[in-house]
Amino acid sequence: MAAVERALGELRRGGIIVLRDRAGQGALVIAAEACGPRALQHLQGLAQAAPLLVTTRRRAEAIGMEIPPHIARALGESNLPITLDLPEGVPVDIILRPHGKGRHAALNHLSRPVASHAPEVTRAAIELAKLARLLPAVVLGPLTADPGNKRRDWARENDLLFVEVEQVFAYEDVAARNLRQVAQASVPLEGAENARILAWRPSDGGKEHLAIAVGEIDPTEPVLIRLHSECFTGDLLGSLRCDCGVQLRGAIAEIAREGSGVLLYLAQEGRGIGLVNKLRAYQLQDDGFDTIDANEQLGFDADERIYAPAAMILARMGIKRVRLMTNNPEKISALERHGIEVANRVPHAFPANGHNENYLRTKAERAGHML
Repeated sequence: MAAVERALGELRRGGIIVLRDRAGQGALVIAAEACGPRALQHLQGLAQAAPLLVTTRRRAEAIGMEIPPHIARALGESNLPITLDLPEGVPVDIILRPHGKGRHAALNHLSRPVASHAPEVTRAAIELAKLARLLPAVVLGPLTADPGNKRRDWARENDLLFVEVEQVFAYEDVAARNLRQVAQASVPLEGAENARILAWRPSDGGKEHLAIAVGEIDPTEPVLIRLHSECFTGDLLGSLRCDCGVQLRGAIAEIAREGSGVLLYLAQEGRGIGLVNKLRAYQLQDDGFDTIDANEQLGFDADERIYAPAAMILARMGIKRVRLMTNNPEKISALERHGIEVANRVPHAFPANGHNENYLRTKAERAGHML
């Protein structure tokens, strides 16, 4: 947990980390959007082959990259990483500049996709960029195989953070399992004066999730709950581009009318891509993309959220059966996968406001949200 958390901070500030898989294959990694000329020069001096540019399949396709048939067949419909040559003198941020419809001139400076260097390493590198709430694009400096298991010492000698691939892939599950309650307090809310807020923090000290409990919870009966992913623009600023703010306040009001229940306020802004990337997606929506296509243009999946933390918090509150306020079928299946029984779904929808009609239509038609 600590190794991955430190790596996320290092990537966000433009530092280099060392990734190694179980077979001893490894690479140096820098986040593309934080990679300045000096950092790239440093990576080139340490790497044992020419640097590569790695992004997701969707980002590569969004900028007009033609995926060779043999690579496309291997990828299927997945959004796995695509590895690109990075010729000398080509700026790293060309993978960040293109957005919108059609091929971008920057592609003239990039070669076609090449065979991946250490597929598990490239996947872990992209996963780290996502966890750091950065765009899913990295610069990768290949390293020779490490059968003698000396790469950790080499990293230490070069003042670099070292992370094992399996630590990256296990991070979110481990973080969910290690959530612990660190604070609670009575917080009277408008329309729900008998509310209290419980804060849950992972063992690595990462971002907290909150449980807003109203009234006295009876875990022997299905508890009315709402899973609400944080939305700074909608919840706090009252943005009309989405329905998050009215969903949040409407859920609290409904729980109060019911007499008791829990709203889980989950730290996964912008369907899990982070606030900055959500604003980038908004810019793409202004260019004509819908909310799902905009996320995919940036290189993300349509929805990057996870619900293991929600299930863990409910279980630790003694709640095993719920009445779930939602229009999203994925939330139902996700909770049930993690051992929470959804006794029934409570519809939770609000009228459009003149600005979010396309957003609501896309959620219904493309994401399968129910009425």
